[in-house]
Order: sequence, then structure tokens, then C-alpha cells
Amino acid sequence: MARRRKILDREILPDPKFNSVILSKFINTIMKKGKKSLAENIVYDAMDILEKKTKKPSIEVFTQAIENVRPLIKVVSRRIGGSNYQVPTEVTPKNAQALSFRWIISFSRARSEKTMVERLAGELLAAYKKEGASIKKREDVHKMAEANKAFAHFRV
Repeated sequence: MARRRKILDREILPDPKFNSVILSKFINTIMKKGKKSLAENIVYDAMDILEKKTKKPSIEVFTQAIENVRPLIKVVSRRIGGSNYQVPTEVTPKNAQALSFRWIISFSRARSEKTMVERLAGELLAAYKKEGASIKKREDVHKMAEANKAFAHFRV
């Protein structure tokens, strides 16, 4: 543990189009090599595709997709008495949001559509409908935690 002062959370400004802090964090997570305008273009174009396909406000579809992917528990590897146990632990809201962003982005990059805009829109739409690879990842994590519930007493 660091013995210095407590790290303060930086305030992230909301994005200019939808005025949403969550979307701004998502854009920052998509960004590679500091190319923020490219990340913004990808996300906003994907949001336009979502709005056309669902006929609902795209920011609502986006937040619901993030909410559907967000995990409640995860497993953490702990070494106790010479053997490793997968100990189920609760996920903090901040960490859960980061995990959901990471899963959606990584699975959208692995999709087979031609452009990143189409891939991201497809993965967000699948997450909104509670299907797709990112939802499957969440279910796998929850199943793993359920299977290792016997080791919950090792929690820190």
C-alpha cells in the first residue's frame, strides 16, 4: 500500500453531444494512442446506427446495454496454504463499469463486420437485447463465482 496521500478521482467532463459522463468515459476507453476525435467519431456513428435500428434514443440504448453487461460478482485468485483458490468477491460499481466497457470494446473488436462503427453498434445492440459475447462473458463470470461459492469465506 502506498503511504502517500489518498488519490483523488479526477472529474471527467461530459461528452459534447449527449452531455453524458458515462459516454465520455466510454469514448476515453475506446481511444487508442491519444486519438480522441477518431474515438468520438466511432462512438457517435455507432450511436446513430443504434438509433436507426431501435427507433429509441441511442443514449438510453447505450446505458441499458452497459447496465446489462455490468457484473455483480467476480472471482479473484487467492493463494492460501500453498494452493490457489478462486474466491468470489463483489465488484465495486466503478470497477463493474470499467469491466463492462472493456468487455464490450474487446468483443466488438473481435466481431466480423467491416468497420469498427458497425462492430461497436452490433455489440451494443446485442448487449441491449441481452445476447452476444459480452453478455456471455458476464454469465460465465457469474457461473464461475457460483461454482466457487464454497471458498467465499477466504474473502479479504
